[in-house]
Amino acid sequence: MSRGWLIVFAKSPRPGLVKTRMSPPLTLVQAAELYEAMLADILDASLRFAKELDLDPVLAYYPPDAASEFMDRAPAGYRLQEQRGLDLNGRMANAFAQAAAAGVTRILLRGSDSPALDLDVHQGMLDRLDNGDDLVLTPDQGGGYALIGMRTARPAVFELPMSTDQVMEQTLTAARAIGLKSSLTKPGFDLDHVGDFHCFDSLPTESLLDLCPRTVASIALAPLRGVL
Repeated sequence: MSRGWLIVFAKSPRPGLVKTRMSPPLTLVQAAELYEAMLADILDASLRFAKELDLDPVLAYYPPDAASEFMDRAPAGYRLQEQRGLDLNGRMANAFAQAAAAGVTRILLRGSDSPALDLDVHQGMLDRLDNGDDLVLTPDQGGGYALIGMRTARPAVFELPMSTDQVMEQTLTAARAIGLKSSLTKPGFDLDHVGDFHCFDSLPTESLLDLCPRTVASIALAPLRGVL
């Protein structure tokens, strides 16, 4: 039996469904192309991380009609499952519930907006869970989190508004209210707006080319399109 699950939450890279906060200045088609590059990088990196950390890689896809698309898109080795729920909160809570029902006791879930998230962050989260923490978050630059880990399903930590600059603090508050021991890993960052491209400036080129070469190439086109 593996050490746990690493769940990647992914959307079909359709114009108007993904990265809409980047349009303008990107067109909806350009934003979807960037997301497609990010998703490919994250699926490759997460599969590698899962193997190194003895985790089962799980691709949770959305919307429901994208099943056949993700069968073609997912690298070999992923378990595919539909994201179930009326909103992001419900879909995340249900993903943890599915893992817990399968007997998984180390559950990591990442989105597909943080292509520079590295192995050390995932390892650090597992270490914290093994040392007794109930909830571990990786902060992002917008007040949310790029990765969340728990040892079982705790739906109360998702019963709050998502996609705000208070998500992480409100999640920690909800965790304290039900007696969970929580901690944070080193921070990461999401690519939600065109201005977030500059977050790459402080990272070593070698690391970026290892983690997210397609994303780097896609961002490199942005100045040529006149958006930076």
